[in-house]
Amino acid sequence: MPVVPGSLHSFPYIHWEEVHFRDLDALGHVNNVVYAAWLESARIQYYLDLMGIKLEEMGLILAEMTIKYLAPAYFGERLAVGVRVSSIGTKSFVLEYVIAREGDETIIATSTTVQVAYDYKTGATVPVSETFRRRVAERQQTA
Repeated sequence: MPVVPGSLHSFPYIHWEEVHFRDLDALGHVNNVVYAAWLESARIQYYLDLMGIKLEEMGLILAEMTIKYLAPAYFGERLAVGVRVSSIGTKSFVLEYVIAREGDETIIATSTTVQVAYDYKTGATVPVSETFRRRVAERQQTA
């Protein structure tokens, strides 16, 4: 059973990644673009789990991503990606992430992303659903 790093205990969702050989650059540590893929996996799994839906029912567009790289990650390490909603607007919401190494609990990276609620049938943005707002409040125990 994985041990969640202490710095992630306030995050309502944890996604696990293992560093594979294909993730490394010529210097032997994880290449910067791999972090974006890990965050994508964490974001999608969190949303699907939260909403209890299938991938094809997900109506979101990634509008913005920032990543702050704090320490290198290496082959074979297990990393925990904590995910939580930090704010919800009318048609968008912000997710906050922390990536920490299992074992020594080093924070490897932090990130934020902005997601826009989107109706792919009409090709237009839509309001963030009340169901999403309620489930976030329940999961994160906020009002």
